[in-house]
Amino acid sequence: MANTGTGPAELLATWEAGLAHHGPGRALLLHRAARPESGTEELRAVPVGEREADLYALRRALFGERMQARVECGACGEAMEFDLDARDLGARPRPLGGPDGSAPGSDGSLRVEEGEWTVAFRLPTVADIETAARTAAAEADADLTVDADDRAARARSLLLARCVVSAVRAGRPVPADRLPSELPERVRQRLADAAEQADPAADVTLNVACPECGEATRAELDIASYLWTELDSWARDLLLDVHLLATAYGWTEPEILALSPLRRRYYLELCADA
Repeated sequence: MANTGTGPAELLATWEAGLAHHGPGRALLLHRAARPESGTEELRAVPVGEREADLYALRRALFGERMQARVECGACGEAMEFDLDARDLGARPRPLGGPDGSAPGSDGSLRVEEGEWTVAFRLPTVADIETAARTAAAEADADLTVDADDRAARARSLLLARCVVSAVRAGRPVPADRLPSELPERVRQRLADAAEQADPAADVTLNVACPECGEATRAELDIASYLWTELDSWARDLLLDVHLLATAYGWTEPEILALSPLRRRYYLELCADA
């Protein structure tokens, strides 16, 4: 593990707290480890891609630049293992506006013009994603006829409704309660494209060609889940080291954690040779 401002004791505390959470809760704990000076509401208010960029930076600081990934081919089931360079991932949000015709509004929102529509929206935040997903899940639980695809589509609609700042059709403002159902699919796609361009780290999707059958498989890289898995493995290994050294030398956990990784490993080798 590389040197970082987050020490072993703090990382163990993050890991211990994360055992009681899943998904969003663990992502928040990891983000807090990456930006300890920020409060919970501040962290939840950042664009999703900014959080992902912070987590990629934390991952590089803790475990280095090389990331190992494993994906199963969607066509033949072949297991594909390959390396990724974390430096190539987690780009920070770009200035709003781009070559696709989108442009920043005077309030900093992103504006897209398509046909008779002009729509201004802001980038989704962590809170937006969590709220939309939670609301869609609650609605699905209340209606057993809703399947996974319907639930995902509802979450996307709720997210769009939260992020649209204003919408004008043929020069007339469209009330918020009529959005996003009235937005044509082509407008929705333009909004999605503009958001992806402005915040590329929000959705890192791998497109991997299978060496066996040649077919391409798309897979999302969830940096929060990936980093949590690595932290979980590291924490359990470290606790085993603490157990062995405490048994052999009678040291306390803080004393053992204060040792550098190199000295800790050396003492463990001495225990094994004894």
